[in-house]
Amino acid sequence: MDEDFECAGCILGLKNAISFGSVFMHGLARLLAITVLSCLVLSCTSVLAADRRTTLAVEAPQDLPLNTEPTSPLWSEATPVQMEKNGYGKVVPGFRTVVRVRWTKDNLYFLFICPYDELNLKPAPFTTDQETNQLWNWDVAEVFLGSDFRDIKRYREFEISPRGEWIDLDIDLHKPHHEEGWTWNSGFEVSARIDAAAHTWYGAMRIPYASVDSRPAAAGNKLRMNLFRSQGPPSNQHEITWQPPMTATFHTPERFGILKLVKRAGGTQR
Repeated sequence: MDEDFECAGCILGLKNAISFGSVFMHGLARLLAITVLSCLVLSCTSVLAADRRTTLAVEAPQDLPLNTEPTSPLWSEATPVQMEKNGYGKVVPGFRTVVRVRWTKDNLYFLFICPYDELNLKPAPFTTDQETNQLWNWDVAEVFLGSDFRDIKRYREFEISPRGEWIDLDIDLHKPHHEEGWTWNSGFEVSARIDAAAHTWYGAMRIPYASVDSRPAAAGNKLRMNLFRSQGPPSNQHEITWQPPMTATFHTPERFGILKLVKRAGGTQR
């Protein structure tokens, strides 16, 4: 009887051990699965966040006349970029702006499609023959571009108004008055039109690539970039951004995104 009892005790102990081991292994497997899933979620989140900070400029087959028609050959193959947040990351209803970007060996092209409710235009006199200093005090669309990834406080700024007024600046944030860079001249060109019936204005830029990068333009090149709009009179002004600076100034290069040059569909490098 004692031997049978001991054997029964051993068997029961073994069963309990196996049962405990199964529970333990099940728990371990579950913990491992949760850990792996968490890592995947974090990885996907990082990739999505990185993707939101990168946009593509698709190569154009050749330089084309600058125009403001989104369906034209110049813009139809471009990857749309959307701007709809203010400087602190909050969505601004009604002002979602679409930007299209192309490149050739000589130029970068930008088209802004800007919905509006009320325009804030510079009072007369105004001119499109020469640049307008302090154009940023009225409605504008802006491109900030930099190729220096070490000294991020150096970059170039390009602005266009709904009427085609323009200004370009060589920005050096090491200086106390970086706006003095407006005397620099990139040689960029602009075109603009206002569709009053649709409450939308269009602004196009052709920027010489050599004015923003010392390298030849090529697929794979990356530039630091941000996109902005100022919209409406002071009493009802809105700021619309691509990468929100999360500060009171657009000039926050730490928050810039990335513009990557890629070939057209069917090219060898993207």
